[in-house]
Amino acid sequence: MPPTPGAPLFRVHAVTKVYRTGEVEVHALRGIDLDVFRGEFIVLLGASGSGKSTLLNILGGLDVPSAGEVYFGEQRLTDADETELTRYRREHVGFVFQFYNLIPSLTVRENVQLVTDIVPDPMPVDEALDLVALGSRRDHFPSQLSGGEQQRVAIARAIVKRPEVLLCDEPTGALDYQTGKLVLDVIARINQELGTTAIVITHNAAISGMADRVVVLADGRIQRVDVNAHKISPAELSW
Repeated sequence: MPPTPGAPLFRVHAVTKVYRTGEVEVHALRGIDLDVFRGEFIVLLGASGSGKSTLLNILGGLDVPSAGEVYFGEQRLTDADETELTRYRREHVGFVFQFYNLIPSLTVRENVQLVTDIVPDPMPVDEALDLVALGSRRDHFPSQLSGGEQQRVAIARAIVKRPEVLLCDEPTGALDYQTGKLVLDVIARINQELGTTAIVITHNAAISGMADRVVVLADGRIQRVDVNAHKISPAELSW
């Protein structure tokens, strides 16, 4: 386990989430309790429908729980209005999704530059691109890049605003084996070199070996939390 001084970065207590469509209720989360500490690398592992994405969206301020409490530091996210949640997402959270959502008409550099206009203290764009090993591709357009390169642009876009937490929803889901490992290596380096708290969703159990802790979900509940005494590098992963 990494050092965990002070209070957790995230505190999740008794969180439930119910989606209603007409008279049908879908219980996505059922009483989740979880603390996440600054600088941790956490994998949320579970099958489709287990509640992983719902939990990640609540941590990222993209959704709110039906009941329970979520704190980010001393900020109670469950009390925040939409303006406060927008500010929270903008200033503290970087998102990486399975699909890259790049703007086709903008270059790599311009796609990343967009984010720097809305945050108070962004890192230099070229520095973010160098962190994901794409400095030489900064003037290319998304159509000129491979899937793995596009995903690395998406990671650069997420980290250029110096977020405290990086939330990744199946970041390798659309990638082949070797390319997926390269993307995971980038996320691991961001976690280690910048101290960014990283939370990665996957249904691929093999990826869990690179995490500090693995939170296993099923049917909207945390089934167990596994601690990796010896983490492995992405290069050592196999599936």
